[in-house]
Amino acid sequence: MPTDRLISPAQQPQEEQLNWALRPTSIDEYVGQRDLIERLKIAIRASRERGEPLEHTLLHGPPGLGKTSLAHVLSQEMGGKIQITSGPALARGTDLVAALTRLSQGDILFIDEIHRLPVAVEEFIYPAMEDFRIDVTLDTGLAARTVQVKCKPFTLIGATTRAGLLSSPLRSRFGIVHHLKYYQHDELVEILRRSCGLLNIPESATRDAALDLLAARARGTPRIANRLLRRARDFAQVRTAGILSKPAVEGALALEAIDALGLDDLDRGFLKTIGTVYKGGPVGLDTIAATMNEDAGTLEDVVEPYLLQIGFLARTRRGRALTPAACAHLGLPALNVPLD
Repeated sequence: MPTDRLISPAQQPQEEQLNWALRPTSIDEYVGQRDLIERLKIAIRASRERGEPLEHTLLHGPPGLGKTSLAHVLSQEMGGKIQITSGPALARGTDLVAALTRLSQGDILFIDEIHRLPVAVEEFIYPAMEDFRIDVTLDTGLAARTVQVKCKPFTLIGATTRAGLLSSPLRSRFGIVHHLKYYQHDELVEILRRSCGLLNIPESATRDAALDLLAARARGTPRIANRLLRRARDFAQVRTAGILSKPAVEGALALEAIDALGLDDLDRGFLKTIGTVYKGGPVGLDTIAATMNEDAGTLEDVVEPYLLQIGFLARTRRGRALTPAACAHLGLPALNVPLD
């Protein structure tokens, strides 16, 4: 399945426990997202001095960039507990009431995939965010009455990969809104170096070159970088006496068919379908999906974002088209594709 790909930014089954050991525990350990971290440090210090909870925070961006990790860091910095749920799990208003009434003052409620909150639940969350109260309607019709339930001052942290799907009233109630960006190469190397210490991977003369190669193929995503590191560690343990080196990384990634740009068979199959079957495009996404026998939504959400980021794919009014850079990478002749 595409979601089980090694270089997929989505969290894979059984991976949560492995990620816990590698997550930062304080804001000073958090690598990357410098603008956001600076804003949060100021907000944390100001909130502590006033004795108030942190402002409600909305984090949006591609998966695997550290939104959940940051929520745990904020709970540690504010000295409160964190309760984790997701938009689809809050199917009814009573589900939200149960979650909010369990919170103590200063705790954090983290809602992943917050764009998938039902409209009825959103109506419950507005007064909770603004006035720390919940309006519960009892009975129906002429006998209907509203009961106010107080909740302790808390911080709501919402995470989403589809910020455009959030309603305007919900988005406007967040005091801090930030888009998480893909990580730079040196930031990924720093993350991998820290992960090596936590995974007990010994330092060696060849380790820096190996980490540099892993960072180059991690698609700007820490989750993918750590996943590749674990695979390279296993390969080194079996094939190179536990020494993490550049050849060990190359051997591990060759087994997974991951090339120098972090592309795998699904990425290359997508590009080759456009380049060979449809002469470079433009061609519609549904047509590509039918040709590859894949789901169009999967291709749009899982494959296209990184290809767009590295400039291999163009979205035109008439469909998808390859860029000259993609043709060069695939060894295809330069195609005269109109990109307007």
